[in-house]
Formats: sequence, C-alpha cells, structure tokens
Amino acid sequence: MKKMFAVLLSASFLAAPLVAATEASAQDHHRRPVHVERDVHVTKYKWSRGHRMSPAERRNMREVRDYRRYRLAPPPRGYRWVQVNNDYLMINIASNVISNIITGR
Repeated sequence: MKKMFAVLLSASFLAAPLVAATEASAQDHHRRPVHVERDVHVTKYKWSRGHRMSPAERRNMREVRDYRRYRLAPPPRGYRWVQVNNDYLMINIASNVISNIITGR
C-alpha cells in the first residue's frame, strides 16, 4: 500500500508541470497581440571642417586609438581621430576643431 501511494504521489508531481504548461499555452492562444510603438529620434550631424565641437557633441564621441584597424591615416602631432556614430573625425586636441572628416557607410 505504501509503495502504491508513493508511486501515485510521484506521478502527480511529474504530471503537474505538464498540466500547467498546457493551460498556459491555451490562455496565450486567446490573448490579443500587443503592439508597441516607439519614437526614435536620431540626431545626424552635418560635420564641416573648421567646426569647433561643443561639449554636447563631444559627449557622443569615442576616441579611436587603433586607427589602422579602421584604415585611417596616422594623425599628425596634436591631432586625434574620434568616432561619432559612423563618422570618423580628425580633431585638434587643444581646440577641438575638426580638420578632416571621413563619413561612414
């Protein structure tokens, strides 16, 4: 009798997740689809030579130290390459004035 009770008890533990999964899938079938709308604002800068980068523009840039990886020419002394979105800019370190622009594709 004890063995029969143990078998029935273990079978109920094994069958419980299967029953719950079928009930959940049946409830998902009758659920309405949810549509999410997002407003995405992409700021595209029009860079030009001689433009002094503002502090807000400098927050979005990333310094490119391995310029050979991106097939960029070595920067002259006092300049550095930075990446903003998909554009590469050579800027003066002291004044943050753009001297060269390579736009990405």
